[in-house]
Amino acid sequence: MSNLKVFRLRGGRATEISGASVGVERELQALIEANMEAMLGIRFLVTEYRTGRHSGRIDSLGLDESGTPVIVEYKRSRDQNVINQGLSYLSWLHDHHHEFESVVKNKIGAEAAAEIDWSNPRIVCVAGAFTRHDIVAIEMIGRRIDLVTYRIFDDVLTLQLVAAKAGVAPSSGRTMLDAPRSSGSPAPKSVQQYLDEAPQDLRDLCRDLDEVLLSHSDVQKETQVHYIAYRRIKNVATVRVQPRNRVLVVNLRLNPDSVELHDGFSRDIRGLGCLGIRDGVELRIGSRADLARSVALIQQSVEAS
Repeated sequence: MSNLKVFRLRGGRATEISGASVGVERELQALIEANMEAMLGIRFLVTEYRTGRHSGRIDSLGLDESGTPVIVEYKRSRDQNVINQGLSYLSWLHDHHHEFESVVKNKIGAEAAAEIDWSNPRIVCVAGAFTRHDIVAIEMIGRRIDLVTYRIFDDVLTLQLVAAKAGVAPSSGRTMLDAPRSSGSPAPKSVQQYLDEAPQDLRDLCRDLDEVLLSHSDVQKETQVHYIAYRRIKNVATVRVQPRNRVLVVNLRLNPDSVELHDGFSRDIRGLGCLGIRDGVELRIGSRADLARSVALIQQSVEAS
């Protein structure tokens, strides 16, 4: 975080505010748990969850906006063991799907528990700093891991995504690592399969949309089962492919009340239970003219994420 400078402006003069870490690790954990959805886009489930025979306690368990299980670990400063701890608890999670589903059911509801996406569980490590070795390590590990640094400036908390690894790309199914599937139940078709079956002009349009979204240097791309996610700490956009309608369906993190909506192009999706970004604006992009109309809205979504 040494590249982040914060200044207080008074009477045209700038005075630098020195950043600090929290006094104790639990203070950081409690602060983020109380505001997890706003800060990280993750619905908080439970704190200090005991893992039985693994003889550990997961700092926080959550469910992200993609319906993916999330393990969150905290360190007030720099600690190379935070990634190892997260990986150990990920091993527990792979063996305890039903236990996690029970937590989700009790905290959020049966519908959320039934729709958990087990294809690529996620680890989020929050710490005062990470080393270059940490960043290289998550590239080699091959699991879905985010490294997030924090700093406190007076009453301002900053979070910065310093590295993110997408992990193993999901297949067409919702589950992974021998997750149970009822016999005779076909795997749902993945967004990649829909894209592969799409006409060439729609694939070209998806490629152009991809370039627009990734033109923002800190936006990460992750292919999920049902959509392609573009995110910073939280999702910026989620993209689904509808070959039959020859459109790309794009959900953006925007307040619908702040956007002029147009029939057939944009709509308010609050309360509709959509995949990906649930409470925002949906765009239907079927042409390059539609894509051009979407650029300014995409920029707003990036700034809001």
